[in-house]
Amino acid sequence: MKPPAMLRPPSAAPAARPLGIGQARCLQLAAQGLLQPPRRRARPADVVAAVERMRLLQIDSIHVVARSPYLVLHARLGDYPQEWLDAALEQGRLAECWAHEACFVPAADLPLHRAWRERGSHWAQRHAERMQREHRAAMDGLLARIRAAGAVRAADFPRERRGASGWWEWKPEKRWLEACFALGELMVSRRERFQRVYDLAERVLARLDPPFVASALPPAGLRRRFIADSVRALGIAQARWVADYYRLKPAVGEAELAALAAEGELLPVAVAGWSAPGYVHRDHAALLAQAAQGRLRATHTALLSPFDPLVWDRARVQAMFDFEYAIECYTPAPKRRYGYYVLPILHRGRLVGRLDAKAHRAEGAFEIKALYLEPGVAAADARLQREVAAAIARTARWHGTPSIRLARCRPAAFGAALRRHWRAG
Repeated sequence: MKPPAMLRPPSAAPAARPLGIGQARCLQLAAQGLLQPPRRRARPADVVAAVERMRLLQIDSIHVVARSPYLVLHARLGDYPQEWLDAALEQGRLAECWAHEACFVPAADLPLHRAWRERGSHWAQRHAERMQREHRAAMDGLLARIRAAGAVRAADFPRERRGASGWWEWKPEKRWLEACFALGELMVSRRERFQRVYDLAERVLARLDPPFVASALPPAGLRRRFIADSVRALGIAQARWVADYYRLKPAVGEAELAALAAEGELLPVAVAGWSAPGYVHRDHAALLAQAAQGRLRATHTALLSPFDPLVWDRARVQAMFDFEYAIECYTPAPKRRYGYYVLPILHRGRLVGRLDAKAHRAEGAFEIKALYLEPGVAAADARLQREVAAAIARTARWHGTPSIRLARCRPAAFGAALRRHWRAG
């Protein structure tokens, strides 16, 4: 007896032979929007489309280079005005919530996130619940002020004493605002110079596009949806990588993915060298067929944010790209291997190196404190030199820091080649 048509796997079936790791990489890059350079100039709608493709755009406030969400989009869209992301939030096409960490998400997905929040499994919500128990009267007073007087920023409240940055050193009102945000009582209506503007959730929900409709999915259905969306966003994934994308608990097991594969939601795929099966979402069946036939070609070169979804899972990036990576900005300086804000370098389907960058905006200078190629990467490759130099120059110009200064490079000859390309313009 044939399965119902709605569950029948698409006609583009998995390959009979295992995918090579290079084919699997291309599939993941295609799903993430990093396989090939943009074919046209970016448009405002492309910002929302890119977030919809990734499902999550992690927020981080470090601005040694461009803040992470803008840099993630630049790797996929090329030259675009950073204000487009801010506008999409203010227009209600994107929303902010806690997911992997604090993230921009498509407005259409917010009902799922708010329903999942009720489970209280994220660390931010647990902390917020504790804060509410200890400061209930003050937090209720803050909500009453916002209800009466309108949206606020943390900057609207004076600081009594200045301490080191970080959650525990925030002024009380900032901590209460963040707790109300994690609890879903407040939402971010817009950003001003990247500062959150908080308003009552009911007001922000009322202007979302598409309109907000509370999810009726039970917890098991929500978990299934997030598992499927994780695999779709990743292009191809092993079971052990899935939970990290949305910070699902408990960890996602092989049996859950096998069940989705039996229903046709996911396609199991063997990958050479993997001891566990990979899974591809049925929406990517055509991409899978192209990958199996060797018709997905990686031609893109870009600098990636440390918080790019392609690299934020250390185990996944090690297995997929043989790239050992750690985000070192939170590591004490003496213990760092490569630097404070290190950007992986993507080149034609491989992570070929990394650079420690700092933007000097007032001077218009993009400083590269150090650049390292990975072992085994051919530094004398003329195309590698040309395309990496061009990717760095594009990022520097987009950032408004077109003057590039490279201090150290390993190997040194690669640095000399980059400087020649920059001088030639």
